[in-house]
Amino acid sequence: MNAHLDQNWSFFLEKVQQGSVKYLSRCISFVENGISGYENLLTLIKYNDHSKIIGITGPPGAGKSVLTDALIGEMVKNNKKIAVLCVDPSSPFNYGALLGDRIRMSSWYNHPSVFIRSLATRGSLGGLNPKIIEITELLKATDFDYIFVETVGVGQSEVEIAGLADITLVVSVPEAGDEVQTMKAGLMEIADIFVVNKSDRPDADEFVKNLRMMLAPAFATHREIPILKTVASEKIGVAELYEKILQVLQEQHHNISLRAWLLTERVYQLILQKRMKNISKRHLQEKISAMLLRNDFNLYRFVSSVEGD
Repeated sequence: MNAHLDQNWSFFLEKVQQGSVKYLSRCISFVENGISGYENLLTLIKYNDHSKIIGITGPPGAGKSVLTDALIGEMVKNNKKIAVLCVDPSSPFNYGALLGDRIRMSSWYNHPSVFIRSLATRGSLGGLNPKIIEITELLKATDFDYIFVETVGVGQSEVEIAGLADITLVVSVPEAGDEVQTMKAGLMEIADIFVVNKSDRPDADEFVKNLRMMLAPAFATHREIPILKTVASEKIGVAELYEKILQVLQEQHHNISLRAWLLTERVYQLILQKRMKNISKRHLQEKISAMLLRNDFNLYRFVSSVEGD
């Protein structure tokens, strides 16, 4: 089967470029499951600076899926083609996506301009799928206008989204209150736009005010980060958010150093994965155990020996 696939990557890519959902889904599965030779498919993809990746992250319960759903509606009204990658927690048994495709986006499943795929984190600590970079590159081959990547919302550890997304939305809610004070600097720093969702709830204005005060020192050395209020379930503020996304993307398009940084992050992660590919924790533990029995273990000497293998 693999030999057959090796001969057909050009055919698969051609089908993907023609907009075949069937072949796109199949190719994503090839990449996600590491089918032998899938790298040959990826090397055929031409550079695409048209498709923009929009990262959506934030704490659980902030309404990320509902906000994504509302933004899709706004974009489809503007004749845009959208892909959505929902990164869900993994099943501990088969590493598949535990939640499956998001029920809240069910109205878009059969829409010709929208493609939705759930991915599992597969144990990745950053809230993303280990093959997320390769999969977004594959989606770019279909020339989607926007590719949404929504993280699992496992807390504040999803800072790796900043190295993947062209623009990152950090979504929070008014009742986060004290949580904002303790929010890790890493997550605060990755935001291109802050979205205060469910802003019809009490204390929303106070929350936004506190958020601005907390970010004020950063504005002295960096650009001011927009803070927008939305009620995604009612589509309130969504059109304004879409306009702001377009504005920030336009500004960033002319920033060569930022674009170079994003590509550098993606390249670095791919090189890291490739070099770690044949390293097994179980094998390392066996070797370390044997050395401990001989009372002959030096941490740095061991690391050097592994790097030299």
